[in-house]
Amino acid sequence: MSEYVSLYEAIGGAPAVRSLVEKFYPKVQADPLLSPLFPEDITPVMEKQYLFLTQFFGGPPLYSEQYGHPMMRARHLPFPVTPKRAEAWLSCMARALAETEIPESLQSVVLERLSGPAHHFINSED
Repeated sequence: MSEYVSLYEAIGGAPAVRSLVEKFYPKVQADPLLSPLFPEDITPVMEKQYLFLTQFFGGPPLYSEQYGHPMMRARHLPFPVTPKRAEAWLSCMARALAETEIPESLQSVVLERLSGPAHHFINSED
C-alpha cells in the first residue's frame, strides 16, 4: 500500500517553502511591473505567502488557521492584476524555484500548480 505524499512533503516541507519565498520576493521587488503593487516592507507579505504556499501545496492549513479561508481572488481584487503582471509573477517564481534545492521535475509541477491561480487573479487589461 503506497502512502500519499503531498507536494509540500515532496518538495521538502517548511524549509523548502521558506527558501522559495525568500528567493521569490527580491525578484518581485526588482520587477518594474510587480514592485508597485507591494509595500516597501515586504516582510508581512512574505510571511502570508509562506503560510499560504504551505497550505496550497498540501501542508498544514497555516493560512486558514490565521486568516480564515484564503479567498485569494477576492484578496487580489484591489490590485490591478494584468496578464503581463501574471506572467511576470510566474517568471519571478520560475527563477526563484531554479535557485532552490527543489528537484527540477518538481519545480515544473510547482509552477504548473501556481499557473492556474496566477491567471485566475487577472482582473485588468495590460
